[in-house]
Amino acid sequence: MKKWLIRLLKSLHLYRPAKIIKDYIAYYAPWTLRHRRALIAFYAQFIKEGDLCFDIGAHTGERARIFRELGAKVICVEPQRPCLRQLYQRFGNDPYVIIVDKAVGTQEGYAELVVCEEAPEISTMSRKWREEGRFSREHEWTHSEQVVVTTLDALIQTYGVPAFCKIDVEGYEEAVLRGLTRPIPVISFEFVKEFLPEAKRCMDYLLSIGPVVFNACINDSTQWLFPTWVTANILYEALLSIDNALLWGDIYARSQVMEPLSLISFS
Repeated sequence: MKKWLIRLLKSLHLYRPAKIIKDYIAYYAPWTLRHRRALIAFYAQFIKEGDLCFDIGAHTGERARIFRELGAKVICVEPQRPCLRQLYQRFGNDPYVIIVDKAVGTQEGYAELVVCEEAPEISTMSRKWREEGRFSREHEWTHSEQVVVTTLDALIQTYGVPAFCKIDVEGYEEAVLRGLTRPIPVISFEFVKEFLPEAKRCMDYLLSIGPVVFNACINDSTQWLFPTWVTANILYEALLSIDNALLWGDIYARSQVMEPLSLISFS
């Protein structure tokens, strides 16, 4: 929603019901159902029934719901209290979903999460994301809160090695990955055009752990950028060459220690 509309609805005490209606329509719209079916088919390349998945930055559990439909056990990691409430409403009675009310970073401890109340999905632990990213001019981060931080290594020690790990943490991806010291079969992490050098550092760090190949999906699509897995340099140069200042998407990293994985796009 536009900022002026959000303020108007809040002043009339209508923001929450309006958001519920908006989310309901968005979820059950035909184009949403088609996209959801495409996502299920896409993630089935990595996730089989009974697999373990990490959803780092689970938000309200949209991806976790896809993983569950594939029969996976899901560890949802999310520090925001409003998001946690929705996660518990959605998955609180599901024995195959564990909700971890923490952030993920380089080391265990505490950190500052800066919250955008009007758009919780862009709340962040990255100052650069907040001050230099594409949302810095049109959104305000109204307050900060201290959150508990765990690491990918600690999560693996507790729950095991996941078959798939999705990371969506608004500019904090590199810190999350630097808390990992062992291969995971497949990892996805979000990138944006203005912070592509940070995405390259993420790829380079994963390569420091072990041999990895890469690919990407642009925006929220289920279409691979390349028909085969490629090197970090090839992917980085391809993303740099795309003339779109608002380019974003997900980079996928597959450990070559694991079994080969064929690529299939879905629409």
